[in-house]
Amino acid sequence: MELVHEFKRLVKEKGLKSEVRAQRAGCLDACDFGPSVVVYPEGIFYGGVQLSDVSEIVESHLINNIPVKRLIINFNKVEPPGNK
Repeated sequence: MELVHEFKRLVKEKGLKSEVRAQRAGCLDACDFGPSVVVYPEGIFYGGVQLSDVSEIVESHLINNIPVKRLIINFNKVEPPGNK
């Protein structure tokens, strides 16, 4: 919930409430990647998100439309658990 609270705080602080909604969700089919965030309408998934990453996602992706490449989950390049 810390991530959700920080996203909500920054969305409000940056005046994005009319454009962006931060919402807690379940696994998002990305549980193996740790805390995850998905940005729609692009459908970009971020994995292993830490509290320290939230401001970067908000500034880079939500405000400047530049995805944070180092956090993007590429489901096509990751083997499902048990196939290693």
